[in-house]
Amino acid sequence: MNSQHRGIGMTSQRTRERLIKRLEEQGIRNATVLDAIRQTPRHIFVDEALASRAYEDTALPIGYSQTISQPFIVARMTEALVNTGPLHKVLEVGTGSGYQAAVLSRFATTLYTVERIEPLLAQARRRFMELRIRNIRSHHSDGNWGWPEHEPYDGIIVTAAPVDIPQSLLTQLQIGGRLVMPVGQSGVQNLLLITRTETGFEKEVLNQVSFVPMLGGTVETF
Repeated sequence: MNSQHRGIGMTSQRTRERLIKRLEEQGIRNATVLDAIRQTPRHIFVDEALASRAYEDTALPIGYSQTISQPFIVARMTEALVNTGPLHKVLEVGTGSGYQAAVLSRFATTLYTVERIEPLLAQARRRFMELRIRNIRSHHSDGNWGWPEHEPYDGIIVTAAPVDIPQSLLTQLQIGGRLVMPVGQSGVQNLLLITRTETGFEKEVLNQVSFVPMLGGTVETF
């Protein structure tokens, strides 16, 4: 990790350790997930003007009416997905800043990520290159479709909230696979863990959350 990634002052390792302690206090137990949060330099995934707030446990704006998720939510969603063991193929719907993908890439052989807003995706790709993350494949597309060319997936994470679960994502999940996503109207969303079984789908509510809405279509303007 170079000096920029290590950070100084409010982006230093000491600051990150305070965040890790807070996540532990909030119930994150998976040591490998905590270490992934610790090792991923969140400050390079936000605007330089917000870098000093990167290790606060809060969502931050990234432009285009989108946010980088609160570290607790990133850790909670990652933990729910990986607690059953290593994953081969994982799909992320909503690349955004690229932070969740960077964390999740440590747990998957290949991480596939789709983003509808092309400028955000281009920026995330540059960050993946800077961090030398080589197991992420990205695609500019409407997230409601998933990425059927590479199904089935061991795990799917969705970082925006539809009112209902898209059927396309359920069908792209393999038997035994897990889908973690927020669902509901703005301000009244449940973070769900959905497991595909031989006979259907099992659903568990993990937390009450607030995500940006999941929209259709694509945005290409730079």
